[in-house]
Amino acid sequence: MDSEKALELVKHGATLLFLDVPQHTLVGIDTQIFSVGPAFKGIKMIPPGIHFVFYSSSTRDGKEFSPTIGFFVDVAPSQVIVRKWNQQDEWLAKVSEEEEERYSQAVRSLEFDKHLGPYNLSRYGEWKHLSNYITKDVTEKFEPVGGEITVIYESAILKGGPKTEMEKALDAQMKKSKFKASSNEEPKENRFYYTFIPRILKNKGMSGQELTSMNHDKTQLLESVLSKEYKDSEDLLLGELQFSFVAFLMGQSLESFMQWKSIVSLLLGCIHAPFHTRSQLFTKFIKVIYHQLKYGLQKESSGPEMGVHALLDDSWLASDSFLHLLSKDFFALVEEASVVDGDLLSWTRKFKELLENRLGWEFQKNSPIDGNYFDEDDEYAPVVEMLDESHEEYMVT
Repeated sequence: MDSEKALELVKHGATLLFLDVPQHTLVGIDTQIFSVGPAFKGIKMIPPGIHFVFYSSSTRDGKEFSPTIGFFVDVAPSQVIVRKWNQQDEWLAKVSEEEEERYSQAVRSLEFDKHLGPYNLSRYGEWKHLSNYITKDVTEKFEPVGGEITVIYESAILKGGPKTEMEKALDAQMKKSKFKASSNEEPKENRFYYTFIPRILKNKGMSGQELTSMNHDKTQLLESVLSKEYKDSEDLLLGELQFSFVAFLMGQSLESFMQWKSIVSLLLGCIHAPFHTRSQLFTKFIKVIYHQLKYGLQKESSGPEMGVHALLDDSWLASDSFLHLLSKDFFALVEEASVVDGDLLSWTRKFKELLENRLGWEFQKNSPIDGNYFDEDDEYAPVVEMLDESHEEYMVT
C-alpha cells in the first residue's frame, strides 16, 4: 500500500484510542487480536459500521488472563472513540466529552499515529460474514444496559457449578478477576434483552398426540415467534443469531451461547418452512451458521490466543450434541424434499461438508447432498431439474 493510500485510510477510517493500557493486555476488534506492547495506544483505519471490541487484562508475565469484556460500536468515518484504562478495576472507562474532543483532535492531527495499530483490511470480509445482519438497531435491542458484555455478570448461570470444560475455564477466570473483586458485593446481573424462544408450542384443547405432532415440526412455532417477537422481520431474527454468536465466541457470554443454541434449534427443527414458506430465510440462515462455524472451528488462529476458540469445546461439538443431531435431520429433509431451492441445496451441501471435514462427523451417505448420487436404475433416485433460472429453484422428483 502506498503512503497516499495509507494516509487516506487513516483519515477516513475510524480510530479506537486506548490510553494507559498495561502491557500484555489482549485487545481485539472483530476477528483480530492485538497483544499490547509498550507503544500501543489503539487501532486505526477501522471501516465505518458495526464492530465488536473486546479486551482481557493480564498478569504481569502475560500468562493468565481475566474474563473478556466487550462492547459493540457503530462507527462513522473519521470517528474517534476514546477509552482510558482504570487500573483498579481493570477495564476501559469512558472519558469526559471535553477529554474525548481534545484527544480526537490529536488523533486527527496524527499525533498518535505511530502508536496505533492498523486494522487488517484483509480480515474485514471475514467479519462481514459474521455480522452482515447486525445493525445499530440490533445491538441497541439486545445488548445489556451500558453495553458491556462479560461473563462476570453471569455468575448466576454457574451457581449450580460449572459442568462443561468451557464453563470450568470461565469460572476459573472469574475467580481471579479484579473486575469482580473491586466490589464486596456479588457482581450485578446485567442481562441481555434476548427474545424468549419457547421450546414447545401449546394450544388449549389439543390432545397430547396433536401437541406432539405440532411440535415435531417447529414451523408453527417459528411463525408465531416471527410474528409476535420480530414483527415478521427475518433479518432481525438473523441479526440476533449473529449478535448472540459474537457475544458468545468473542465476548465469552454463556447467556449468549444459550440464546444462539435456542435460535439454531428452532430453525433446524422446522420441517415445512424450509421448503414451502420460508425458503429464503433458511438459505440465509444456513449461510450464517456456515460462516459462524467456519470461523469458530478454525484449527489455527493467527495472533495471540484469547481462549476464544477454546470455548467451542467438545461438550457441544461431540457427535451426540444437539447440533449434530439436528443437522443430521435437516440434511435428510433437504435430501428427501420434493422441491428444493437451489441456493438452499448448495449452501446445505457446503455446511454439511464443513461439519464433516472440521469435526469428522458422519452423516448418511449416498445422498445428493454429499455428492454421491443414486444409481441411474434406482427408481427412487432424485432427478434435479432447473425450474426457473431467476429464482434458482430445483425440482426433485
